[in-house]
Amino acid sequence: MNQPREMLTMRREPIVFVGTSDLSGHFRGKSFPETQLAQRLVGGVGLAPTNMFISAFGPIQMTPFGHQGEVFMIPDPNTRVLVPFEGSTSEHFFIGDIRTENGEPWRFCPREVLRRALQRMERETGLTLLATFEQEFIYDGVPAEPSCPYELHAYRRQGAFGEVLLAALRQAGVMPDSFLAEFGPQQFEVTCDPARGLRAADDAVITRELTRAVAFRFGHNVSFTPLPEPQGTSSGTHVHWSLLDQAGVPVLYDESQAMQLSRTGRQFVAGLLQHLPALCAVTAPSVVSYYRLRPNRWAPVQANLGFADRGAALRICPVTADTPNLRASQFNVEFRVADATASPYLVLAMLVQAGLAGIRDGLELDRIAVRSLPTSLRDALTLLESSEAVEWLGSDLHGAYVKFKRAELASLDDLSETAICRRYSQAY
Repeated sequence: MNQPREMLTMRREPIVFVGTSDLSGHFRGKSFPETQLAQRLVGGVGLAPTNMFISAFGPIQMTPFGHQGEVFMIPDPNTRVLVPFEGSTSEHFFIGDIRTENGEPWRFCPREVLRRALQRMERETGLTLLATFEQEFIYDGVPAEPSCPYELHAYRRQGAFGEVLLAALRQAGVMPDSFLAEFGPQQFEVTCDPARGLRAADDAVITRELTRAVAFRFGHNVSFTPLPEPQGTSSGTHVHWSLLDQAGVPVLYDESQAMQLSRTGRQFVAGLLQHLPALCAVTAPSVVSYYRLRPNRWAPVQANLGFADRGAALRICPVTADTPNLRASQFNVEFRVADATASPYLVLAMLVQAGLAGIRDGLELDRIAVRSLPTSLRDALTLLESSEAVEWLGSDLHGAYVKFKRAELASLDDLSETAICRRYSQAY
């Protein structure tokens, strides 16, 4: 005689996931039984190289690899996330590095692209990047109307979601800084403490995934899309960054200089502004990214620098400390031409390489002409194709990335702006 279903005891075996934020900005990888963790930390999990070319929407639209080859994703033990949820499965995942059969870094691994940029900057200048990501998103666990921008009531309506999210982040080793109701209906923002180098991008990925995880446990969804509908409120992923020397001393601030930027800081910013129009194809890499980068959206339309100007591509953030040392430690620049359709690793890699080029070439900030940002992904890809990013990404990845994004463009050719916004909203 069969027992009633509710009386059956089901055995469960914990599973671990390892992934990376790929060329489309999605966190993708594979899972394995937790009992295999020790061996997987050494041998990783096998992947088809073509997996890096899974599109934003799921299908593989182009790949330079076909069905050939094998690479291995090795979990980085420093990125372990283990967050239990009462009455549900735990979030247990790692971020991984992708290596070849010979154990060498794979040239298409986004994490390796950033690591290479950071190593180059440290080798040439002795500097380290300190950064954090502001991440805006739509949470459907609150009513869409009315909008209550920045109001306590807007925060109140989301209930325990924010508290659970911040607790999950802290448990995962990501130190939360702020959580707030943003300007648009259902729009919120979460920010974490700055971290050095590679860890800054790791934290951005972990934050994004735990935001989704907490929403899922509440029976809801989040979307990090740049724009949910053509006339809607846009969501960016802004990067706050500064520079440290080998002793960990901030080097971006100089109160005696214009805009309080040190000579090194001015050169780094000049490099960013010089290369920014082309880098948009990597930092704002979707069709809807350019619906966001339009006038009157509180988003940049020019490659420019501003002091406390939230319409500028690069915003110098004012500080409140009362001593020079504290001001230097607070001082940072906000990079506002990024969104969550981009891999945080590629965003930081391009930021570092462009800024480093400015230092290497001795660029003068006052000699960089203000130029318009591209108004479409198509235009941005054309600029990227002939830019110095060929070297920064590596020639193989650079060429494949341009083709990958052009395939994404082609898949949306016959859709209206409304339909395109809907597709990205569902995908991100």
